[in-house]
Amino acid sequence: MNVKSHRLPRALAAFVHDVFMAGLSFLLALWLRLGDLPLAHMSDRLVIAWALFTIVCGAVFWRIGLYRGIWRYASMNDVAAIVKAVTVALLIYLPVAFLVTRVAEIPRSVLIINWFVLIFLLGAPRMAYRVYRDRGVRHLFERSRHMRVPVLVVGTGDAAEVFIREMARDRDGAYEILGVVDDRGTRVGRKIHDIPVLGHLNELPEVVELAKAQGGRRPRRLILAKALEREAMQSLLGFAETLDLHIDRMPRLTDFKSRSDGAASSGIEVRPIAIEDLLGRSQAKLDRAAMRRLIANRRIMITGAGGSIGSELVRQIANFGPSRLILFDNAEYALYRIDMEISEKHPEISKRAALGDVRDSARLDHIMTEERPELLFHAAALKHVPLVEANPVEGVLTNVIGTRNTADACRRNGVDAMVLISTDKAINPPNVMGATKRLAESYCQALDIAGRSSQGTRFITVRFGNVLGSTGSVVPLFTRQLARGGPLTVTHPDMTRYFMTIREAVELVLQASALGATAAAEEAGKIYVLDMGDPIKIADLARQMIRLGGLRPEKDVKIVYTGLRPGEKLFEELFHEQEPLVETGHPSLHLASPRTTNLELLSRNLDDLEAVALARDQESVAKHLQRLVPEYDQNSQTPEKPVVAAL
Repeated sequence: MNVKSHRLPRALAAFVHDVFMAGLSFLLALWLRLGDLPLAHMSDRLVIAWALFTIVCGAVFWRIGLYRGIWRYASMNDVAAIVKAVTVALLIYLPVAFLVTRVAEIPRSVLIINWFVLIFLLGAPRMAYRVYRDRGVRHLFERSRHMRVPVLVVGTGDAAEVFIREMARDRDGAYEILGVVDDRGTRVGRKIHDIPVLGHLNELPEVVELAKAQGGRRPRRLILAKALEREAMQSLLGFAETLDLHIDRMPRLTDFKSRSDGAASSGIEVRPIAIEDLLGRSQAKLDRAAMRRLIANRRIMITGAGGSIGSELVRQIANFGPSRLILFDNAEYALYRIDMEISEKHPEISKRAALGDVRDSARLDHIMTEERPELLFHAAALKHVPLVEANPVEGVLTNVIGTRNTADACRRNGVDAMVLISTDKAINPPNVMGATKRLAESYCQALDIAGRSSQGTRFITVRFGNVLGSTGSVVPLFTRQLARGGPLTVTHPDMTRYFMTIREAVELVLQASALGATAAAEEAGKIYVLDMGDPIKIADLARQMIRLGGLRPEKDVKIVYTGLRPGEKLFEELFHEQEPLVETGHPSLHLASPRTTNLELLSRNLDDLEAVALARDQESVAKHLQRLVPEYDQNSQTPEKPVVAAL
């Protein structure tokens, strides 16, 4: 039986019910007004008036569409429709009855009584049925419950409580909350604003069936009200795929719209699960007071200010109230964009957007002489492994010589501290990019050790892995491939990477900078390494992104393995075996002990490297890199033959 043929008998039954109630209401109104006598001796005119009233009501009810609603979801909307239908029926009946019967035997007050009686007879059965099916009166005053999306809330914390409260208050809300899923299992059986906590996250299939049995509707979405650990998030994704549930997440409590009365607005907008939600990382505790002391009322310079890391550094530094910002980049549009953004968000901050290249030592000196920065964040770098591998000379000139130029300019111009942004690819690098970043680290380490005795510029190096959403990272690539319908390309099924959000990475860079700026002399040259959590398989990340798009990996979108590219590693490392770890007192930061290098000897070697790089002698550049970074081995990770089989 198709849907239409199934609905028609229900609508017809409701129509017959309402026509019967219309006839009954006419008799009840007469009885209430005149007693038993008219009913015991009904005249022909009274019978005609009764039949006419019943026919008019039936025609009006059907024409107005009183049967488009469903008794299962009866609400105040249905009551309003009934009032409208009864009013129209009586207004039509009165002149028709006057023409046919002159309404000679019916007092005018009967029609008024009939109005109330008929509304009650039509509305009461609907409301009673709704109460019976819902086992309560909670939904009676909602508008169009069947238009609400039935959902389960995952989490039992403050965010879940706010969401449930706001949905209960907003009678036009988009969601009907059927129940709560407890990720810890400690509150199962309890209620949050009369919404039951139905079960543990591991029991999601049973919870879905229980919600359907109790609420009469099957959940269609999961609303994530808290961040989950990565294992729990992966489990939730698996359940959602099996149960055909879409996952959304709530915004942070601080992101809720504000109402004029100061309360959280019912305009809470859930959002799609973002890829960073899959990392399952708990929020790092930050010493914001120390970060503010580092930045506030000081002149701060950022190289590479228009890049993904550099621009986020600019945003967060601006929030701490520097006295002046110097934004330095060689990419005109990227620099313009971050300059305009800060002008709009922080018009009170004095700043300068300076075009320039870190390869140009004279330009760096000119800017620093004019601006006198007290703290410099060096984020300018070439970071795309395949591109740097194909252009090794450019990688050396920017990442090595550019860093040396910046560091030397800091020393000449009395900068208090320089923070070098480094990468996990500097550990045992099989590629030019990693080798150049390792040399940049070595030079800053050597300067830091040499300068501690003279109280010169402090050099702080911060090392971390991949950041989600940065230019050239795998996530934007997957997003573009998904938009085209796939396939998603992964170089190797076993490839893993460390991931962190840009915001968290920069927050920890500032935290490390605050620690490094006040560190004792014995910590000279040590590298701050961010806690990146556990490495993630790129293939798993691809599958999760496909699921977040509402699709099924291997079925809707395929994953194709293309083979390792030149210079790629299967596994990244955050520490070298010769860098014993030292605790910092901050759980998300570690210190890697320096591999000491003689500054004078290293400077001479970098002079030689610069000379062959300026001569565009790629072969000599490779030999110098191999000698200066012994762990760099171009042949240690030879690309495998591409695997063309798809999942």
